[in-house]
Amino acid sequence: MEMDLAIEQYGCVHYRRKCKIRAPCCGEVFGCRHCHNEVKDSLEVSISDRHEIPRHEIKLVICSVCNKEQDVQQDCSNCGACLGKYFCAKCNFYDDDLSKNQFHCDGCGICRTGGAENFFHCDKCGCCYSYVLKDSHRCVERAMHHNCPVCFEYLFDSTKDISALHCGHTIHLECLYELRSHKQFSCPVCLRSACDMSHAWQKLDQEVAASPMPAIYQKKMVCESGHFRSSVKPGKYMLNKKCFGYFGCRYGSFATIAGRHQTCSFTSWDTSAPDAALTTPGRPEATRRHAPESEEQ
Repeated sequence: MEMDLAIEQYGCVHYRRKCKIRAPCCGEVFGCRHCHNEVKDSLEVSISDRHEIPRHEIKLVICSVCNKEQDVQQDCSNCGACLGKYFCAKCNFYDDDLSKNQFHCDGCGICRTGGAENFFHCDKCGCCYSYVLKDSHRCVERAMHHNCPVCFEYLFDSTKDISALHCGHTIHLECLYELRSHKQFSCPVCLRSACDMSHAWQKLDQEVAASPMPAIYQKKMVCESGHFRSSVKPGKYMLNKKCFGYFGCRYGSFATIAGRHQTCSFTSWDTSAPDAALTTPGRPEATRRHAPESEEQ
């Protein structure tokens, strides 16, 4: 029992392990890379001094048991203590919590969590995805090498769950849930439907069946739920105009009109036509976790 308590006292708020790191950028000692970045890359630091640790350049670690500073290795060269039950020599990472199922992805160049057997690396997207998406995901070059479109945190090495939308764009899962709570159901990047909206379209069919579309508003919209922009076949609805897939749209989505303004993001006005309005912001919906979290010091 005493030994278990002694083990628990090592590490930091981010990782449980028996070593600290010496940052190669500033020469200071921190519990992990997150501890370093929280101090050195915060708003309290002047812009000229802000920086993140170059994680792959870490060369020295300090044993938390005997305080011996040494080269990166799994066992302490002085007291023999195991500095981390999970150890990756490629990215100099330690962690005692094996329940995360850490693994190193050579394609990504970093360690991730969730088990190597559950994920595959897509060379075109440049990131790891769940095997659920092995033959069904839409490839987007460097899909995670950008900031989350909602919170603007860099996605590639984020420690939060990430979801891949039908269009191929990626976003934090918690950000998707936040958007869903505000009834936003399309990708905030490309405005395409982020889920199967067929049930919603069926309900709208029932509501607008008796609303004729005035001739002045016909032929003035283009579909963005499908693969490309194209003129939508004139509809017969006043409150809603529906794309039936004539021009490559797979979703049969609606453009809801209030006066001359569009309130639905699935289609947009053709701006070359008179009295045209601009497309509104997109609306994504939450899906399951599709990508592994980053797991490095």
